[in-house]
Amino acid sequence: MISFLTISMEDSAWTSLPGSSSAEKLFSLGVEKRRTLDIRTLDEIARHYGVGVYLFFEEDLVRNRTLESVLEEFGGFPEYERPYIRVENFLRFTRENDPGFEQTLREFPLMVEIVSVGEADLARDGKVKPFVTGMMPFLDELDVDGEPPA
Repeated sequence: MISFLTISMEDSAWTSLPGSSSAEKLFSLGVEKRRTLDIRTLDEIARHYGVGVYLFFEEDLVRNRTLESVLEEFGGFPEYERPYIRVENFLRFTRENDPGFEQTLREFPLMVEIVSVGEADLARDGKVKPFVTGMMPFLDELDVDGEPPA
């Protein structure tokens, strides 16, 4: 019963957003292509509105392939061996393995470039859901020492 209530609250929050398409609704939340957003904001959107937020580590895949084709190709791989991960799983894993990660995020927000927004039947259950794909910054692009990358 709890999962039913969660889904209902997500659906209600999603339908209450202005706009008639997923792109318009996501735009109302500040999510649009080529914009960079704090990973914590993306996590909030995923949890509150039921949006699938996929973080990619390989630029070619996120820019040149559909999300559906990537999920199909790598869906059988163990989660932490895929070239992408859902935002909530990334944050859960990182928080569990680095107790100081939350403090690091406050000091140095992790910014993700939005590559695409849309909707698809990603679970192949007949239900179309909104999604966002984002490109994670490369390690050499992260500004954790307060200095710009070389």
